[in-house]
Parts: sequence; structure tokens; C-alpha cells
Amino acid sequence: MASAASEPAYAEPAYAELEELMSARLGGRRCLYVPSCRLGLYLALRHWCEPGGRVLMSPVNDDVILFVVLAAGLRPVQAPLDPRTGGIDPAAVPETVWRGLSAVVTTNLYGNPDPAPGLRARCDALGIPLVEDAAHAIGSTVGGRPVGTYGEASVFSLSKHTHARTGGFLTIADPGAYTELAAARDALLHPARRTAELAYLLRPYAEATVRTLRLTGAARTALRLLGQEEREEIRMPLRPDALKQALAAAPALAPFESWVRVDLHEYRLRPGRARLRRTVRRLRGLEGTLAAHRAGVGRLLESRWGCADGAVPPHPQPLFRVPLLVADRDAAIAALARHRITTGYLYDPPLDAYAGQEFTDPSPAPEPAAWFARHALPVDPLKAGPVLSVLRAAGVEPVRP
Repeated sequence: MASAASEPAYAEPAYAELEELMSARLGGRRCLYVPSCRLGLYLALRHWCEPGGRVLMSPVNDDVILFVVLAAGLRPVQAPLDPRTGGIDPAAVPETVWRGLSAVVTTNLYGNPDPAPGLRARCDALGIPLVEDAAHAIGSTVGGRPVGTYGEASVFSLSKHTHARTGGFLTIADPGAYTELAAARDALLHPARRTAELAYLLRPYAEATVRTLRLTGAARTALRLLGQEEREEIRMPLRPDALKQALAAAPALAPFESWVRVDLHEYRLRPGRARLRRTVRRLRGLEGTLAAHRAGVGRLLESRWGCADGAVPPHPQPLFRVPLLVADRDAAIAALARHRITTGYLYDPPLDAYAGQEFTDPSPAPEPAAWFARHALPVDPLKAGPVLSVLRAAGVEPVRP
């Protein structure tokens, strides 16, 4: 731990408590609290990668992550994927691509781990950093270790499994980098706002009222009119002309703000103490949530839409979402919507098809990613029973790669 004299002004007791709780989960790895996973990823890329470098990443990912990489002054390189899981397929990456990389960023899509041990060995051989995006994978393991303990840096989200709707962590293999990264984080933060804190505290009650009164459609319309619901489609508008202007100013967050803040305008907001106290409670109760996720994951994987290879693991990972593989995803989504079950976390089309060669290097083998993006139906494990009932009643057909 850094001495009291070297601790940043941002280090309040609640931040330290969160960091200690997360560090214990990761075997003592040093953790830095951040207001959002996307800010943590930006900090990591700026710290470990020189501007102009090339970063291998998954094309089946949130488009916000693409813009974070661009904001860091880096060139995204889209990786081939395993169509069974949506994870990076290292064996399909050509040697010419490996030799031109400055870093690798994993996705651990929906909590399914990317092959971190092999990627770690590859990065070591090349002398480049591995950055693990573990936003969906706070309870997942790979190679007998927690996801997020292989890279020079990893980032976690507290808005997924914990439902804290705020915050995350940047974790680091070298504790000596903590003070520098904390100072870089502090320099990017916006001051806390009382109105934002009040809205955060009241939101769960408002959402419960919406669900009880079945006003979901009207609520989404209201949010869109207020600028809080920014996506008409799965992908946000690319706006290529504006993006080219922003690229000329990279590395910097401000020129990319309109892309990076989508779905989370408070991603740089310094949190207040009430928000942090709620987040601490959520993180302390995480084990019960993970157990519930594991149970739901097991049910979903055992279904006819589950494991692509037919092998259900004896001890399922506590996935954030289970990507069931369905022949007609639009029909499945419509059937679920009729029962007021919302489908989120869709990443279609892949980022190379979305952004084009002007803004990213396309995957050398794009077909598996396109197939997975088209057929994956992300299902909340906590809703396994209702979802399976709907899919059976609707006659949704499975599909295999």
C-alpha cells in the first residue's frame, strides 16, 4: 500500500474498503476504484500503450469499447473468434498480426473466459501488455485462477453482477503503478453532484414502480426524450465525419465524449458517499448473487439451446449472461418481449463490419464472429425458468456452428 502522504485526494475510506474487498477476491492484487469500467480501461491503455499502437480485441463487444481504444490513440485490430463461445481464438490469429501488436485486450464475453493463460504466454513472448476486460466476469475463473489476474491490468464493472449501477475497478499486477494511475484517474473526474446522487438513490424505487405498473414502454420513451436512452439500434450511430475529427485530437477523452458516454453519462463522475455505501453493501453480498447465477447458468446450458459442443461443465461459471444459440434470434426476442422479458447486451454486427477499415483493422477470419453475433441470445441466468418456458412454447429452434 502507498503511504498516507502519497495517497491521492480521491482515497476516502469507502474507496479503500471497496478496493480491499475486491483485492481479497483476486488473491491480493492491487485494485483501484474507478467510477466506471470504461474509464478504467482508458486509464490502462494510456498507461501501458504508446499512442499509435495496435491493439488486438474482440469484434463482438460493446461499441463503447471500440471508442475507448480510439480515444487512447490506438488502432483496434479485430481478432478471430471461437463461434461456440464468442471468445478470442489465438490459433486463428496470423503471425503477421501478432508481430504488429502493442497489446491484447480480452473481453470475457458474458463471463465466458478468454484463453488468458495462452494469451499471457503470447504477450510475454512478444513483450507486450495483456489487458483483461472482466466487466462480465467478476466471478469467472480460467486456468485455476480468477479472470483478471493474468494481465498487467484488468478492469471490472460493479454495474453487472452486483447491480450497483455505478463503479468498477482497475486492477494492476504492479502495485507500484497505483499512485500514478490514481492521479491520472483524479485528473479526469467530474465533481460529484447532489442531483446525480439523489437520482441514483431514487432510481431503484422508480424502476420497481415501472415494473409494477407495467409502464416499461412508456418509461423507455420518456428516457429517450430526456436523452438517457440513446440507441435506436443495437449499435450507436458511428458518425464517421465527426469521428475522423476526434481521431485527429487523440489521445484524449474529451473529443470522444459523445461516443464514450453513451448509456452512462456519469462514467467520469466522482461518486458521493451514499452511492459508495450502497456499492459496498452490494459487493459484500456478491457471493450469494454468484451462486444464483451458477444455478441459472446450469439450467440454461443443459437446455437444447445451451452448450454448442454439448458438454455441460460440472461446475458452471457464474456467467453474467448465457449466450443461447438460436436459429432466429429476432423471433426469440419478440417471443420474450411478449412476456415482458427484455433482451439486452447484443453486439451485432461485429465491430469491423460496424466501423469499417477506416477505423479498425478487420478480422482475418470474420465469419465465426458474424455467425456468433447473429445467433447468440444473451439470457439473464436469474430468469432461466421463464425464458426457457417461453422459448419452448414459441418453438424456437437451436443452431450449432
